[in-house]
Amino acid sequence: MSDAAERNWRSATDETPLVRGGLILFAVAGIALLVAAPLLTVFAEAFAKGWFAALKSLGNPDALSAIRLTLTIAAFSVPLNAAFGIAAAWFITRFDFRGKAFLITLIDLPFSVSPVVAGLCIVLMFGANSAIGGWLVAQGYPIVFALPGIVLATMFVTFPFVARELIPVMIEQGCKEEEAALTLGASGWRVFVTVTLPKIRWALLYGVLLCNARAMGEFGAVAVVSGKIRGQTATMPITIEMLYNEYLSVAAFSLAGLLTALALVTLLVKTVLELRHADEIAATHRH
Repeated sequence: MSDAAERNWRSATDETPLVRGGLILFAVAGIALLVAAPLLTVFAEAFAKGWFAALKSLGNPDALSAIRLTLTIAAFSVPLNAAFGIAAAWFITRFDFRGKAFLITLIDLPFSVSPVVAGLCIVLMFGANSAIGGWLVAQGYPIVFALPGIVLATMFVTFPFVARELIPVMIEQGCKEEEAALTLGASGWRVFVTVTLPKIRWALLYGVLLCNARAMGEFGAVAVVSGKIRGQTATMPITIEMLYNEYLSVAAFSLAGLLTALALVTLLVKTVLELRHADEIAATHRH
């Protein structure tokens, strides 16, 4: 490079202080407007009439039922999606077969399909007017407007999170260590537990945290399949909508604040793990 070219050349990130300051200000303003302001509004409205009123509203039987139902749905859907996500990632990254691209597209389907459409599909498949749903209702095991339907809808919406976190990590890491362990006589289960799982545990944890956050906050698909039966099939997001439509602002925002707090705890756990195990996470990505 000539002397003139060197003088005229600058790094792509070598911006003037004014440009850097403007970009930082724009980013901070966007975060404040889209994230911080709504969060502050939720908690301000929740405590508008004091702590006692907020806590009392959370002790309402309908609110307690919504909290229990939301946690129950997460307890079912997150472990099942973790297992399905691991299986799907293993199958996609360790085997070559026709239709692999189509399978990956199917995994991404919940990202592109409206949750309301997903809920409607579940109603059409398992509703009382369908062959399968009618038989299950006759046997005393209804799917739609009951816990199983809500779990199915939540699992559909949250399915891609674990698989999508694991697939790129497992592709990058390859399968040489698993093949070496198999050559030495280890069983398939032992290879997974002692070789594969330690290498993917951080990606798996991230996927589980994201899956859990979405499962607790899902509204569209659950609203369709639950029937919004107060005290029975109304989750926290649905109960928040009901309370707000009834002009019970403190109760609605108190429950919304609790749901927000659960999401913030999820992010806090993720951040703490990243800080405490930064070197180990970086080593995992390098290998």
